[in-house]
Amino acid sequence: VQLQASGGGLVQAGGSLRLSCTASGDTLSNRNMAWFRGPPGQKRLFVAAIKRSGQDTYYADSVKGRFTISRDNTKNTVYLDMSGAQPEDTAVYYCAADRAGRTYSPPFRYTLFSTYTLWGQGTLVTVSS
Repeated sequence: VQLQASGGGLVQAGGSLRLSCTASGDTLSNRNMAWFRGPPGQKRLFVAAIKRSGQDTYYADSVKGRFTISRDNTKNTVYLDMSGAQPEDTAVYYCAADRAGRTYSPPFRYTLFSTYTLWGQGTLVTVSS
């Protein structure tokens, strides 16, 4: 399966943006999904994750209350809705997929870089002040 992230661009501080992650080659419906972000070529930090059921979501403290992760399995797509954008949100955003059928306890494992084995190419978000 290949992941394609899109929707990045330039947004003013306080503005909103929607990122999309679409898969080809396989379904995402049975995979936990996540968004990470970071400077190109540097460590990627956790942003948000959603269980394969879609019933539970997890967020980094820095984006909680401003970003929303969701999924539409009929479209094989995962979204990251960004609102109240801040200059410190500027980064390349990567979507990531877990192996199929996984469930974890304790739930902090949904936030780990090592949990995800498939990665999209990234989409750049720039927030101007």
